[in-house]
Amino acid sequence: MILDLQHIFKDYNQDKLVVPVLKDVNLQVEEGEYVAIMGPSGSGKTTLMNIIGCLDRPTSGAFELAGTDILTLKDKELSNVRLNSIGFVFQSFHLMPKETALENVSLPLSYAGVKKKERKERALKALTRVGLEDRATFMPTQLSGGQKQRVAIARAMVNNPKILLADEPTGALDSKSGAQIMELFQKLNDEGVTIVMITHDSNIASHAKKVYNIIDGEISQAVKKEETHEEEN
Repeated sequence: MILDLQHIFKDYNQDKLVVPVLKDVNLQVEEGEYVAIMGPSGSGKTTLMNIIGCLDRPTSGAFELAGTDILTLKDKELSNVRLNSIGFVFQSFHLMPKETALENVSLPLSYAGVKKKERKERALKALTRVGLEDRATFMPTQLSGGQKQRVAIARAMVNNPKILLADEPTGALDSKSGAQIMELFQKLNDEGVTIVMITHDSNIASHAKKVYNIIDGEISQAVKKEETHEEEN
């Protein structure tokens, strides 16, 4: 079990009122799985993503990532988990505008204290993995939206994280570029990468092997890809 969320609740205080956002969420992801969590705006999916990504803490519940009890960790320990165990892919890429593609991919390695020569080698390998080795010296302004997202994916994968967490990864892309990114996620999953993807788009969610729906802070039982195909036939 790579990810184990048990009875997760998340409340926010708003003008002295307690606003429940997540309500008794249970989610288990096995190593090598490809999971989508789908829900409309305001459903709680972003809050859930922030908890899975160790960017926020639940009000109550239990959370283990690769056997580590996340809720017992202090902030510095959580930073190390985010750096070494989780690869983040965001809708808006979050590339450094004055750094080349190679330098952007190298950033997590720099934070991890990897020496310069090894950083370059591993970053180039990550770019090759996403088919962009010939764009290593390009600046973000010289890249298309799809290429920027590939750089972001290479950066997310360069530390060999235990889980790849993608938040609306095709939201800023045209349909052709989005389809190419989905093909890349499929390739990475075929190579054994565990993927958890957050999306509001059922077409994007359908690429995952297992889909959970989240509505009003409650998560449904997963629908497996094989089941959806059987329903269509």
